[in-house]
Amino acid sequence: MLLALTGYEIALAIVALAFIVFALVAALVIPRSRPGFPGNRLGLFLAICGVFFVAQMTAVLVLAEIGEADEPVQEETAAGGETEPAETEPAETEPTETAGSDPVGKEIFLGTGGCASCHTLADAGATGTIGPNLDATKPSVELAVERVTNGAGAMPSFAGTLSEEQIQEVATYVSGAAGT
Repeated sequence: MLLALTGYEIALAIVALAFIVFALVAALVIPRSRPGFPGNRLGLFLAICGVFFVAQMTAVLVLAEIGEADEPVQEETAAGGETEPAETEPAETEPTETAGSDPVGKEIFLGTGGCASCHTLADAGATGTIGPNLDATKPSVELAVERVTNGAGAMPSFAGTLSEEQIQEVATYVSGAAGT
């Protein structure tokens, strides 16, 4: 898994590790040898904490933005090559013939619906572990519509969050991407 990390993920992990090490040393190690810590150097301690905080937030914002910028370029290139012939009839061919490459359904799955935070779906790069692995369960469009609309078990209903059209789009995408 460590080998699968990209450059921005490694940089983000390094900044986070430095922050964590500093926090542990400042909380557990230094107070044992210097009980009055930080004492009269409270301002310096707070400044260092502030620098680490700003570094971490900057790393999250900047490096995550770089990572997001890298991913769509690869997806657009791959999707662009596959969907160019179908661009003349996108409304008819994408949901039925190439449902797994449905950009609207995928956008809902990754964004508005928040499905990727709970479910695994290889096509979307989602590795959630709370809900079922959609690649393994291969839900039909009808089952996906029912689950997204009404919820089941730990999954809440998204009827109040997503429109019927959005639910249909994400269900079609999930079913197609899972290989149903």
